[in-house]
Amino acid sequence: MPRKNEPLERQCAVSRRVLPIDLLIRFVLDPEGRVVPDLKRKLPGRGVWVTAAREAVVAAEKDRKRVFGRGFKTEVHVEPGLADQIELLMERSALQALSIARKAGELTTGFTKVEAALRAGPVAGLVHASDAAEDGVRKLAAVAASGQEVANGCQVVRLFDSTQLDLALGRSNVIHAALLAGSASENFLSRVSELELFRSNTALEETSNAADAVAQD
Repeated sequence: MPRKNEPLERQCAVSRRVLPIDLLIRFVLDPEGRVVPDLKRKLPGRGVWVTAAREAVVAAEKDRKRVFGRGFKTEVHVEPGLADQIELLMERSALQALSIARKAGELTTGFTKVEAALRAGPVAGLVHASDAAEDGVRKLAAVAASGQEVANGCQVVRLFDSTQLDLALGRSNVIHAALLAGSASENFLSRVSELELFRSNTALEETSNAADAVAQD
C-alpha cells in the first residue's frame, strides 16, 4: 500500500514510462551503497522505480550506471543476479503469507479435506504442489467446476513444490490445499499475483500495450 500522500504513479527508470506503483518495484540504497529492492515500499531514502518484470530488472542491472547511478545520483553497487534475488524474496513473501493463512484458520490441506471444502461451498483458492499428480489435480478441478460459484471465483496456484509447501506449513507431504475466505487468504493470493506478474513479464506487456494505444490516438 502507498504511504500517505505518496504518488500513485511513478516513472520507470528503464522505460521512462509513468506507471501505477503496483506495476513497479522500488529500489533504495543500503548504508554501503548497494542497490536493494524495497518490495513493501517502506524503506527510507531516495527511491528508484523499475517495472515489476524480470526483463526490466535484468535490463536495469546491465545498464546500472544509467539506471541506478543516475537515479540515485551517486556511485552504486549492484550485486549480480538482482532479478533472481527479487524472485526469491517474492517466493518467500508468498509462502510466509500462506503460513499466516494456515494460522488464521483459512487453509485446509489434504485431498479429502480439500474435496470436502469444495463441496461445502465457495473457496478463495486452490493450491496444488507443482509436483502433484495430474490425476488428483483433475479430480479436484472437476469438483470445483461442479459448483458455478466456485468455478468462477476460485484461483488455482501451482507455483511451489511439495517441499516448499511442507516447510511453509510445518507439516509433511502437502500436495493439495484449499484457501477459505478471509483477509489472510486474500493477502496470499495477492502475493502470488505479484510473483506471477514478475515471472511472466505481464507488466512489460501492459506498458507496451498502453504505449501502442497512445501512439494510435
